[in-house]
Amino acid sequence: MLFEPPQRLVRALGEAYPDVAADWLGQLPELAEEAVARRKLSVERVQNPGGRSSLVVLVRQQDGTPAALKIAPEAAGPAAEHAALAHWNGWGAVQLLDGGYGAGELLLERLHSEVSLRSLPEAKALLEAAGIVRRLWIEPAPGHPFETVAERTARQAAAMRSAGPAFAPLVEAALAARDELTASTDELLLLHGNFRQGKVLAGDRAPWLAVGPEPLVGDRAYDLARLVRDRVEDLVATATGASGTRRRVNKLADSLDVDRARLHGWTLFRAVESGVRASAAGRHQDAELLLEFAGWL
Repeated sequence: MLFEPPQRLVRALGEAYPDVAADWLGQLPELAEEAVARRKLSVERVQNPGGRSSLVVLVRQQDGTPAALKIAPEAAGPAAEHAALAHWNGWGAVQLLDGGYGAGELLLERLHSEVSLRSLPEAKALLEAAGIVRRLWIEPAPGHPFETVAERTARQAAAMRSAGPAFAPLVEAALAARDELTASTDELLLLHGNFRQGKVLAGDRAPWLAVGPEPLVGDRAYDLARLVRDRVEDLVATATGASGTRRRVNKLADSLDVDRARLHGWTLFRAVESGVRASAAGRHQDAELLLEFAGWL
């Protein structure tokens, strides 16, 4: 069959990995055919719109068990995702079904991709999300391959410094927060790295399971920061957005025994970093939302 990449994947890869996206997308149909044949899988369909960094193919294994085959370019970090999922071994996260790794392939248990925590009312979604992310914060294995929060944010900080003068006050505040936070902790827990409501899907083995990690090790507050700004468009649309954001920071920090100041600082840094990156990619509406949100912190 023809494994046509969804347009969402084409756009996102072109933005995130412009140097390799075109070549990899050109090879993708062949890569997918080989991965399916190697595992003797029966293909149902390509998931559309699917992910932003990988092709997801809904398949069945030889015994008829449903599964999802995920194929990603090396630049998107499938090796690190494989290592994290193997270490969690289904505890709070999607189960890795294939112990082998090659060509950016992950064979995963099939979840209900159409049902994420975003389908729940906000208060219930945040409660469920807190329970899931708490399970993921465990000690990494000895000799783990994951980068640290300090390493990842150092790269991001370098890119942020090239932002235009219009962003200067927020960028300076975000970079100052990042410097203070990385200098004041030695916590090295395994983190999801991109945890939010849309990354928690309904399952059969468990009600909710995390997917799509961009794993790293470090401070729990960093991992929680992305969750704070979930449904940011709803926050910005209300007259109480600023106070509601601060209440959310405090509520999440208290419910997960995370220091409020640390969560506040990482929320600021991650919102500004995302806003600057969105602006550079021409996604100006997203940038405005994120930077308005950051200004409330």
